[in-house]
Amino acid sequence: MALDRLTLGTAPDSWGVWFARDDHQVGWKQYLDEIGQAGYSWTELGPSGFMPQDPAQLRDELGSRGLKLAGGTIFAGLHRGADALDDAVAACAKEAALLTALGARHLVLLPEQYTDMHGGSLLASAEIEPDQWKALTTGYDRLGKVLLEEHGVDLVFHPHADTHVDTQQRVERFLQDTDPQYVNLCLDTGHISYCDGDNIAIVQRFPERIRYVHLKQVDPVIRARVAAEKLSLAEAVPLGVMCEPPYGIPEMPPLLDALAAIDTDLFTIVEQDLYPVEPHIPLPIGARTAGYFAGCGLGPTRRWPY
Repeated sequence: MALDRLTLGTAPDSWGVWFARDDHQVGWKQYLDEIGQAGYSWTELGPSGFMPQDPAQLRDELGSRGLKLAGGTIFAGLHRGADALDDAVAACAKEAALLTALGARHLVLLPEQYTDMHGGSLLASAEIEPDQWKALTTGYDRLGKVLLEEHGVDLVFHPHADTHVDTQQRVERFLQDTDPQYVNLCLDTGHISYCDGDNIAIVQRFPERIRYVHLKQVDPVIRARVAAEKLSLAEAVPLGVMCEPPYGIPEMPPLLDALAAIDTDLFTIVEQDLYPVEPHIPLPIGARTAGYFAGCGLGPTRRWPY
């Protein structure tokens, strides 16, 4: 099946960037230089504050490298109630202004992790109470309404390991409990597989809710070790649990065909968790990954120099 309506991009996560500033990460200049060298034309903003926050500067930096902006990402703990929603509205308004100034309209919202992103320690209960679930779902409806009606930005929700919306069962419940007018799905193929879900089943059951995609694979052998040893995501990632294609699951060609069958325009953003990583490692991985997806018929990719 032709993949003409799927657009390939990458994200700072694929270069080991989890935080706005961190001594174990590459800087934004290296990231932007190298994604063009690797063959990508589209990027996300990454953690809020990682990229230049002045729209004119960011436009110049992207334009000088032949890059375009696909979307941004924000973490939000909306299960915590009204104050968390207020904080998310403020953070998203700032991010939305930067996105729309550069012609992007997708804001990826990730639920707050209950494990620490640095060391993996448990920060809160892995279980969610009914009133917290209600706050989560109604909060996302309200946030999505604000983003769409006040900023012209689409909220796409990103299920995530070590959060309260992780398994396929929870993802499907979340979709059933939220308003498709304001909340849709960023399907992260790696996180779904990490939590033993079926990506293609989600696509086929909720095709109208798939509005953005993060492409990622999981090494099943390492994932089995993570489960056996009860490791957190922060402990699993340095072991290589998120791997470059085609060495993990889900298998990409049938997944891409399922996405293409939706027959709508979709960003498909490579997002391979690598934090922490030595600064010379991401470029060759990113280049091989772009080449792999080009071989699947997914683009655009380009050769450097451009």
